[in-house]
Amino acid sequence: MSFFRITLHRSAIGLPQRTRGVLAALGLRKRSQTVFHPVSPQSAGMILKVKELVHVSEVERALSPQEMREERRPEPGFWIEKAVPR
Repeated sequence: MSFFRITLHRSAIGLPQRTRGVLAALGLRKRSQTVFHPVSPQSAGMILKVKELVHVSEVERALSPQEMREERRPEPGFWIEKAVPR
């Protein structure tokens, strides 16, 4: 079963109540928040209503909150991008 990975990229401030209601129905409250919904005609219809505000991709499975946190975490350490002449 595949899922829609939906991330809110634009704020709903100043938009009609109907549009904000669609975002609430999708479970999106804050910018950069990501939710997963099963692929269905109902989910696709709601996504089309707010297509200018969200980024959507189709994934094989929904990630747990711990997996989402690990995905955002940078690798430990640092990199030297350019040697400074001395």
